[in-house]
Amino acid sequence: MRELARRHLGKLVAGVALAAAGAAVAIGASLPGDAGSAGDAARAGAAQRDAVAPEGTVEAAPAEGDKGVGRDPLTDAETERAEQLAVSGTALRRDARDVEGDRGPQHLSTNLTEVDPGLSAAEAAQRRADVVYYDYKSDSVVTKTVNLDTGKVEDTRTDRGVQPPPNKDELAEAAQLLIADPLGAGLKSDYKDATGKALTTQDQLQLSGMVFRKETVADVPSDLTECGKHRCLRVVAKVKNGPWIDTRALVVDLSDRTVGRLT
Repeated sequence: MRELARRHLGKLVAGVALAAAGAAVAIGASLPGDAGSAGDAARAGAAQRDAVAPEGTVEAAPAEGDKGVGRDPLTDAETERAEQLAVSGTALRRDARDVEGDRGPQHLSTNLTEVDPGLSAAEAAQRRADVVYYDYKSDSVVTKTVNLDTGKVEDTRTDRGVQPPPNKDELAEAAQLLIADPLGAGLKSDYKDATGKALTTQDQLQLSGMVFRKETVADVPSDLTECGKHRCLRVVAKVKNGPWIDTRALVVDLSDRTVGRLT
């Protein structure tokens, strides 16, 4: 079969060569003037150059400015500045705790603030950012509105019982707690079956997940009744370059660092 394919390819290449030669003869025949003249050679060379596509070029992305305009998304520089201003010299930085229990709040997101219709045109034109944190010490969501033009925190809002989507650090911590818990035995067993290796750290998994809302479940176990007040996640785990592992029945309470199972 391979010999047949080579013979077929040889015929194909030969056919292409003959076709190209025929095209060259046709070009030579159609050019005016004496055959073999300098003009003929020049025109034939031009035709050959025109038949070859020019080499492509890759241009670097335009440099991002320090500040956006109007409703442009926040630039990296604006995002960094907003997050620094939001906690600089505040009690939140000193008293709050992140998902691992370390000092400082858990940063969740930084986004361009929606324009307040009550502002004047000049005020509405100023760039503002909402920086959202979760404080695991008080189980509260803290939102700081930073005016990037003036460098001032214009508003601070604290909400309880509100659960924004988790970020990657929270998912990683939830997965690590799940691996260490006895209820994570099935996860580790499925990982071993899929890879032949022991599952010891969340870095071995591809993670996604969502906030657990107990209102969506008919029968909530007693160890998960604080979810909603506490920060509780359902982790979706996948072997890297491999299958998904079903962990839908498991809920991680990040506030008290425990794992529960839905019935």
